[in-house]
Amino acid sequence: MAVVVNKLLPEFEAVATGGIKVSNQTHMGKVVVLYFYPKDNTPGCTTEAMQFRDHYQDFVDAGATLFGVSRDNMKSHDEFKTKLELPFELIADTEEKMCHMFGVVKNKIMYGKKVKGIERSTFLIGADGMLKEEWRGLKVPGHVEDVLNAVKALQEPA
Repeated sequence: MAVVVNKLLPEFEAVATGGIKVSNQTHMGKVVVLYFYPKDNTPGCTTEAMQFRDHYQDFVDAGATLFGVSRDNMKSHDEFKTKLELPFELIADTEEKMCHMFGVVKNKIMYGKKVKGIERSTFLIGADGMLKEEWRGLKVPGHVEDVLNAVKALQEPA
């Protein structure tokens, strides 16, 4: 089942760094930002992680929980998290269950070869468990600020 804006998230379960279990139920009542990225320790992903890190307190102040998601294993995530001093957890989606559910697995051309990769994407989930907004195929510069503004807009009374 795929995710759809303004619909409840389908059931899923994953494990993040720090032994944290994450599912469609574990964070009900909280705003959650899930950002999918291709690979630990690559230039664009490192930049994106550092920007989320540098704005982390702003996300917390706006009432959001933040998770990074990639296909890397837990050992890679632990090293990446330590190296960059990331204050948020990283989900190891080694079986690509979340990646497929969120529709971020894409065919890419790398060095002239077709490869399956992760399209850099971010999803904003409301406290009601519904997908509120999505950004797909995004560019890193300015993206974290866009997501933060969307989180803040959710907190404003209608």
